[in-house]
Amino acid sequence: MSYRDDYLYLREKFEQKAEFITLKKFRMNILNTSFESYNYDILPGEEHYHCQTHDISFEESYSLDSKITAPHLDELLRIDDSRIEENIFFTYPILKPFTIKKSKEVIILLHGLNEKSWEKYLPWAHKLVEYTGKTVILFPTAFHMNRAPKKWADPKFMSRLSNERKKFYPKVTNSSFANAALSTRLQFLPQRFIWSGLQTYYDILQLIDQIRAGVHPHIHKDAQIDFFSYSVGSFLAEIIMMTNENNYFENSKLCMFCGGPLLNRMSPASKYILDSEANVAIYSFFIEHLEVELKRDKRLAHYFSDLHHIGKYFKSMLDYNKMITFRENRLKKIAKRISALALHKDEVVPSIEVELSLHGHNNKIPIKVKSLDFPYPYDHVIPFPVTEKYEKEVDKCFTRSMKFIASQLK
Repeated sequence: MSYRDDYLYLREKFEQKAEFITLKKFRMNILNTSFESYNYDILPGEEHYHCQTHDISFEESYSLDSKITAPHLDELLRIDDSRIEENIFFTYPILKPFTIKKSKEVIILLHGLNEKSWEKYLPWAHKLVEYTGKTVILFPTAFHMNRAPKKWADPKFMSRLSNERKKFYPKVTNSSFANAALSTRLQFLPQRFIWSGLQTYYDILQLIDQIRAGVHPHIHKDAQIDFFSYSVGSFLAEIIMMTNENNYFENSKLCMFCGGPLLNRMSPASKYILDSEANVAIYSFFIEHLEVELKRDKRLAHYFSDLHHIGKYFKSMLDYNKMITFRENRLKKIAKRISALALHKDEVVPSIEVELSLHGHNNKIPIKVKSLDFPYPYDHVIPFPVTEKYEKEVDKCFTRSMKFIASQLK
């Protein structure tokens, strides 16, 4: 069976609403497991906020009004993030071998930015199960996959939204129906990038809490937890590893694919990820004017302070030339448990930036970085195209890539 065959088979078999899916061909099951996020109240949309850890209260400081007369823009923006039910109640897929009742070895797969479907990742997860014997959890980021309203993936609505963006921002590039929702939300409120990231971070901790308490239906309470991440999912995975909340990840391994650089070393402008206006807004807020913005946003400043390790590590991963000693000292301590696979023709996450970020300014961080090139047309978003023309070449490169990744997570 080729990569293409596996992709088509898994796409046909997978159904997010089905609780249990048997993959007889692979001797695996897919278990769509329910989850209720307890961390939504950190998102924009609440009138009052309270940090329970430090007993500090904050008032909402964000206006969700775009001040632009455009029906689709307004509809998307005039919604409280913390009230979006799809982001609170959802299911996540688990791929598990037939022979295992409660898994003692688990890989959590973290996806890329602006993803709406697990289709691309199912063959990756399947191969990780096959090559490692471990169970793979595909955990969705806040407002991605099935954690977003269906309208955000409606081509008609999103095409109209993209056209409105082009009308109000004539110089915008890379605007498309595929990235219109995320681009709009981040352009008008860049803080969503950190708040949705924090919700996802705390959701993963909530998942680990369930496992360690012995109440997870499919995972053993003493299970080894490792990570496989792609694209910006690697940004979150690195922060999880660096923070090591509750010592949950003291022995965890992380292998990154097309990911690993600091935020200002990535180029996410793409018709599939972010348009140019959103990309500029993110860069302006988090790289060029962060200190000024933190003076205005007291709640964000609190989470970016020394009081919250997660926020401080997040901040250290924004700019290659800032917080160097703090960031690189921590990466050195966990370097032996981290690895990365980069692609030469990746323009979103260039392989040279993966090496520079992970090896440090003096090239003394011993993180293993492997770079590959493939003999067929590919890019960051589609490293393994599902096309008959290059079926043999893609299958060979996919197998080579996944065997390397699996070897780092054994």
